[in-house]
Amino acid sequence: MRQPKLIDYILLTVLALIWASAFFNIKIATYSFGPVTIAFLRVFFGAIPVLLLCYYKNIKIEAFSKDWHWFAMIGFINLVAPFFLIAYGVKSVQSNLAAILMSTTPLSSTVLGIFIQKMKRFNLVKTIGILIGFSGIVFLFSDNLLIDENNFDQHY
Repeated sequence: MRQPKLIDYILLTVLALIWASAFFNIKIATYSFGPVTIAFLRVFFGAIPVLLLCYYKNIKIEAFSKDWHWFAMIGFINLVAPFFLIAYGVKSVQSNLAAILMSTTPLSSTVLGIFIQKMKRFNLVKTIGILIGFSGIVFLFSDNLLIDENNFDQHY
């Protein structure tokens, strides 16, 4: 594995900003569109660059094969359903709370992966990384720093 360079850190920061701003943008979109429309638009506009890249690189898309129904099911479970549920949930909570809650997903998956797949390469550095990640989330949730009655939209 190569050592990370400055450009790697810059790209990681840009990716984090794009990812985090998605919740803010979804919150704004919920004022004009429903969760189904938001999920459709995210999948549709996300598919365009992927299809163009596959066409440019001459990559055969296996989803158009005889097993298309499996690919459709995987796409629905991994993309459409989460995008719908995120848009539906952001209607009730503020976007920063949604981003914090979603940040627990990779950390939880890593911890579950240790027990389910019995990861052999789990070491002290990875343990410290998980503890730092979880402690950051705990800090954000502690002492009503971000979580209080003002974080929930009131629908009367």
